[in-house]
Amino acid sequence: MNHRLEFQVLLLPNVPGEELLARFQHVEELGFDLVATADHFVDWRYPKPSPTDPWLEGWTTLAAAARETSHIKLATYVTQIPLRNPAILARQALTVDQISAGRLVIGLGIGLTSDPSYGMMGLANWPLKERVARFGEYVEIIDLLLRQETTSYDGSYYTIRDAVMIPRPIQQPRPPIAVGTIGRNMLMHVARFADIWNSIGRAGTLEGQLAETRERIEILEEHCHAVGRDPGEIRRSYVLLDKPARDVSDAIPYYASKDAFVEAVERFRELGISEFMLDYPVLESDRPTFETIAQDVIPALRR
Repeated sequence: MNHRLEFQVLLLPNVPGEELLARFQHVEELGFDLVATADHFVDWRYPKPSPTDPWLEGWTTLAAAARETSHIKLATYVTQIPLRNPAILARQALTVDQISAGRLVIGLGIGLTSDPSYGMMGLANWPLKERVARFGEYVEIIDLLLRQETTSYDGSYYTIRDAVMIPRPIQQPRPPIAVGTIGRNMLMHVARFADIWNSIGRAGTLEGQLAETRERIEILEEHCHAVGRDPGEIRRSYVLLDKPARDVSDAIPYYASKDAFVEAVERFRELGISEFMLDYPVLESDRPTFETIAQDVIPALRR
């Protein structure tokens, strides 16, 4: 396993369009490898969703960002499958891959039952077990549609009939798929289809996050061996999330301490994590440290 060390940024689409696109450009100018946005109908964040706050649609945002940037990779981290038919999602992905000249990463996940989007949109809020079962078919359909000009598929949840996908993606055989999950059963789908496994921490300390990540890696490797896949083929991505700070629009601790940021990256690298995702600063006061990390700290880590 010798994957390139990458640093990425998650931009929530919770500002007006002009400002959001300026942030995409800012992240690219700072030298990050990938910039992602969230995919919800409204602001879903705990402890209290804010559906009346500004919120833009994720895939439309990526298409616009593809024209306002030139080399940074683009992604949704992650698209939740209840919001779209898989064929529609595959067509959106094909379109963004074309417009961006092959810079798309397709982030997929099962979504959150606590998200208010389903009720607002009149969509079924599937229970967790059904989401996981549907995901296996969903990601397989995405894989097939983007690899083939014409696809048919008969599953328990989804049916595709002679679906044509022309033109072909710029990236061959298809754009990379990143699956965001921490669940045991979902890790089987990672083993079968994902190019990238994206996860986050639930524990409140660095040591706790390392321990839970180590356990998940062991499960993923078991699943890979069961399906005959080399675990080293799958790039491991980790969100350096400070959820309380993000959810209450507060200072993010790793922008207050560069040493803490470096320690976290170095400790997770020992577990084979090669891609690290940061939150775009919530507060203007965090912006200078964010830029220092991008311009000084990250180049030193790469060396």
